[in-house]
Amino acid sequence: MVKLNRRQFVATGAAVLASPGILRAEQAPIKFGLVHPVSGALSFSGSQCRLGGVLAIKHINDAGGIKALGGAKIDALLGDAQSRPEVGASVVEQMAEQKVVGFTGSYSSAISLATTQAAAKYDIPFCLDGPTAQLITERGLRNTFRFFPTNATLVDDALRSLDALNKSAGSPAKTAILVHEDGEFGTNTAKLLSSKLPGINIEVRELIAHATPTRDFSNIALRIKAAAPDMVIITNYTNEYVLLNRTLVQQKVNLVAVFSVSGAGFNLKFVKDQPTIASGIIDFNNWYNPKDSRSAKFRAEIETKGEPFTWEALHGYFAVRLLADAIERAGSTDKNKVIAALETSTFSDHFMPYGPTKFVAGQNQGARMVALQAQDGDIKVIAPAEFAEAKAIFPRHPLK
Repeated sequence: MVKLNRRQFVATGAAVLASPGILRAEQAPIKFGLVHPVSGALSFSGSQCRLGGVLAIKHINDAGGIKALGGAKIDALLGDAQSRPEVGASVVEQMAEQKVVGFTGSYSSAISLATTQAAAKYDIPFCLDGPTAQLITERGLRNTFRFFPTNATLVDDALRSLDALNKSAGSPAKTAILVHEDGEFGTNTAKLLSSKLPGINIEVRELIAHATPTRDFSNIALRIKAAAPDMVIITNYTNEYVLLNRTLVQQKVNLVAVFSVSGAGFNLKFVKDQPTIASGIIDFNNWYNPKDSRSAKFRAEIETKGEPFTWEALHGYFAVRLLADAIERAGSTDKNKVIAALETSTFSDHFMPYGPTKFVAGQNQGARMVALQAQDGDIKVIAPAEFAEAKAIFPRHPLK
């Protein structure tokens, strides 16, 4: 009979006797590399992505693991990109040496450009969980897959909703200033918005870029106040998003509306901590389908842990589920078979407001954004109609 010492027994999990004299251990676990910025300027959102990914692994393991691999459990290798692309790439290199079967990450577009490129050297599948830059899936990397929308998709969805809201209110918004972070994410989104806003009869008066981090928005707020646009459209990361909106209120910059496109700081923590500042802001972003009962259960599970619910947690969760689903269907951890399974994926075990999953060059064609608004200390879906749970407040109530 094969004998295991106590350390080996604990390491392999509970062993059972398949028949007298034969000891059978559980299948060896498979390794997923979760690479996120959990320190530095992007640490809040990166940590939320990690939270969702770890929760997905727990759910999968609790449900019996990867059944096609004999119930193999998933082990999470957690890497900190430190909000720096070169560190993220280095973490990927280290995890590749530890034989991970796939990666998820890396929240920001700049970091994800580096981490997916590093993973591509080893042809290891990488499922993205936050970045929107089109370039990530337009470089021909066969290992890279994004279940979620790109900049182009989110801009088109945002403008469609904005146009409908504006027209229904008699078109009070005719001019806009765009404020964006100066990296790939913000710059690309602002350029797309600037080129398309005139098509819905909104004049772009100015594009204002800022660094990440930025600690003081007083000058930018005064510049906006002097230009007197009808609305400000924001695309940036969490800390800057909150600080900019706070400064606009402090400087009494009255606007028909404050919009954001993929505003990282538009989350329940901001809405609940600063309800007066957040009230009435509209964000075009990722969110769950509020009409699917699983959404409320997932949000409650996150909040029960003492964490604010954010869309980043959704992204981290479903990036892991997508990768696990591909391994399940491939019946293998062979990277070529997993990549082939991702290429043909019709993943539907989710509660996102999406159409059918179909990957073209690594990008899911069914991914869509929704319009959200801060109302009564909560976030509500206000468009499109099939997912809406509340009516939009537009124009925004004037500052007192």
